[in-house]
Amino acid sequence: MSQTDRTEPAPPGDRPVDDADDRLIARCRSGDDTAFAELVRRYQRPVFRIAVSILGQGNVQEAEDVAQDVMLRVHHALKTFRGESKFSTWLYRIAFNQAVNAKARMRHQAPHLTEDALSAHASPDRAPDDRLEIDQRKRAVLECVHELPEVYQSALRLHYWMGESIAVIADILDAPENTIKSYLFRSRQLLHAMLTKRGFDAR
Repeated sequence: MSQTDRTEPAPPGDRPVDDADDRLIARCRSGDDTAFAELVRRYQRPVFRIAVSILGQGNVQEAEDVAQDVMLRVHHALKTFRGESKFSTWLYRIAFNQAVNAKARMRHQAPHLTEDALSAHASPDRAPDDRLEIDQRKRAVLECVHELPEVYQSALRLHYWMGESIAVIADILDAPENTIKSYLFRSRQLLHAMLTKRGFDAR
């Protein structure tokens, strides 16, 4: 499931009514592989986004691997899904947990920006010293983000890096919209304090 091959489903906030998922799940349980393919088509993009929101944009390949693993796990676990919550909520929680587990295995890797990401933020008209300062600040921001609680990291990346709305993030993280707003507010406060402690102004 490459990044370019992903079909664009409706965003989580515009998801088709739950009974459509229920019908597909019933067909999957009866052995209909085309029904599971439809579930994958609907949910592979939000699952990938959850993985990226946890692992960071510098780890797109790892996020795709997580997304594939999640879908395989869901395929095997559908018989255990009791419908006590929405299918999307159950799926997103699996994705969140798998991404957190993958990140734990990657702890030895230092947070980083790709060269492309760095160059995108550094104007070619700036002096070398200015570009160095920008690069250092970007690295410091990412390092600070990695120190935040996992759910804060996910909310920040989904909102600021990936442009998702509060409503969509609330659906993905299975939390009220006011809670998501609180996560974003608190994470900004923490980042401000951490950057100040490192000697950066938190503009």
